Amino acid sequence: MRIGIDLGGTKVAAVVLSGERVLAQRRRPTPANDYQGTLRLLVQLVKELEQELGAQVLPVGLGHPGSVTPGSGLIRNANSTCLNGRPLQRDLEAQLGRPVAMANDANCMALSELHDGAARGLESAFLVILGTGVGGAVVNQGRLHCGANGLAGEWGHNPLPWMSAAEFPGELCWCGQRGCLETWLSGPALSRCHAAAGGGTLSAREIAVAAHDGHPQARASMAAYAQRLARALAAVINCLDPQCIVLAGGLSQIEYLYHAVPGYWGQWVFAEQVNTRLVPARHGDASGVRGAARLE
Repeated sequence: MRIGIDLGGTKVAAVVLSGERVLAQRRRPTPANDYQGTLRLLVQLVKELEQELGAQVLPVGLGHPGSVTPGSGLIRNANSTCLNGRPLQRDLEAQLGRPVAMANDANCMALSELHDGAARGLESAFLVILGTGVGGAVVNQGRLHCGANGLAGEWGHNPLPWMSAAEFPGELCWCGQRGCLETWLSGPALSRCHAAAGGGTLSAREIAVAAHDGHPQARASMAAYAQRLARALAAVINCLDPQCIVLAGGLSQIEYLYHAVPGYWGQWVFAEQVNTRLVPARHGDASGVRGAARLE
C-alpha cells in the first residue's frame, strides 16, 4: 500500500493505492496562498488515510506544481506561488518523520498513464495538464524524460504561438512574462476570455456546458480556446513529433476538444498529414494522484 497526494492550485487529492486498486481517498480545497496551512493539510491527509486503513506508516509520494531546484531543494515555477522558494520536501519529511518522494504533477500524471493508461506501450508521447495551471510531461523511448535542468515539459510558460494582432502581447503571467500558455489555456483563462467577450462570469465547466447547449457566445469561446490549444500543441508536434498527446486536468473532460483541436492543428503542423492522436488520460483527474503513489 502506498499513499499518493496530488497538490493542485484549488484542490488536494490523496489516495491509498494497492496495485491497481484505490483503497481509500480524500479530496480537500487547497489553502489559498498559505504555505503552513498547506503543510498542515498534507500531514492531516496522511494521518487520516493511515488511520482509516489501520496502517502505522505508509510510503508517501507527492505530486506538486512547479519543479525542484537542483542543489537547494527549493520549489520553483509553481503557480501556487506560496510554494516557491520553500523546502517543501524537507519540511514535509520533518513533520511526517519519514522520507517523501516528490515530483512535478505533470510527471506524476505521465507515470500513471505510462503504467496502465493512455500512454502505455508508447515510445513517444506528450502529456498535458489543463487545470488551474497548465503543464506538460515528455515521454521518450517509453520512459519519462526530465531533461538536463528538470524542465522537460514546462510547456505552460512558453508563449502562445502564431498570435494574432488582437492577442499580442497577451496577459501578464504570474511568472513575469506576457502571453504564456497558462494565461490562455488554464481554466481561469477560459473564464476570463469568455467574460471579456461579453459572456458573463462563468467557470470553464459552465462555459463547456453552455456551449454544448448551443449558447452562441459560449460556443464562440470554446472554439477560440480549441484553436489556441491547437496552435500550442502544433508547436509541440513540430518539435517532438509524439505518437500521442494525452490530456488530463479539469478541462480534459470537455469532449468537444478531442475532435475540434485535431481539426485545427493541421494548419500549423509542418507536415501534409498529422498522425499524432489526441486522447484523454485513462484515469482522468485521478492520474496525478495515482502517479504520485507510484513515486519511489
